[in-house]
Amino acid sequence: MKFLDNMTLGQYVPVDSAVHALDPRCKIVSVLFCLTGVFLAAGPGVFAGWVAFFIALSIIAKLPARLVVSTIRPVWILVVFTAVIHLFFTSGDPLLSWGIITITHEGVAMALKMGMRLMLLVMFAGMLTLTTSPTELADGLESLFSPLKRFGFPAHELAMMMTIALRFIPTLLNETDRIMKAQTARGADLDRGGPLKRLRAFIPVLVPLFVIVFQRADDLATAMEARNYSGGEGRTRMNPLKWRMSDTMALTVSILFSVAAFFVERGHYLT
Repeated sequence: MKFLDNMTLGQYVPVDSAVHALDPRCKIVSVLFCLTGVFLAAGPGVFAGWVAFFIALSIIAKLPARLVVSTIRPVWILVVFTAVIHLFFTSGDPLLSWGIITITHEGVAMALKMGMRLMLLVMFAGMLTLTTSPTELADGLESLFSPLKRFGFPAHELAMMMTIALRFIPTLLNETDRIMKAQTARGADLDRGGPLKRLRAFIPVLVPLFVIVFQRADDLATAMEARNYSGGEGRTRMNPLKWRMSDTMALTVSILFSVAAFFVERGHYLT
């Protein structure tokens, strides 16, 4: 199972950069605007603009190119599947016909568009986790959701659950890799055969992994109870969030770029 190699899901890279220094609330809102702009993009020029914008962010964040590109590894099968579905099942002007299979100009355009959308969506979301620690991400989400507390929304509890989930993703990946190596040492073949054979071979990995997950969850609950954890009411922060001028500038750039891409896409720049 080589898919665990270089997995960056939930990984935080501590680097001294301008992007890392931004307030987590700024990064969360900025990424939401970027994701909305990418989702609405359709033309090749707009996609090229978003790719250039993402590359510029990666350079400012001082992230290795290999690490940034590897963020799409967990979903590359979904990207290919989505592109293939649109390639073969989109009607329009025929481009290539072979028996019952017909590829159209519209199908090629739609496949490229959907593939680019999914890749950029995942990469922008990965940029957020790569440049924001789980604690900062949880604090930012709790602060953004805090106005909803008056309506009974559990902002702190939701932020805590997301922090725990993000924190344990690398741990569970390491445990999975350790169990797989132990099974391989005992003669298990996890990398050969068809999908069904691999799935059956992976069952001896899933069973101990679920046991470890429940054990860690129980240990964490016991530790939180021993420390008298009772939710977010009355709790203080060691590092309070501070909104600075750089955050305002970064958020303004993200909003302006997203709005500009939207109007360019719609052709409103001609009016």
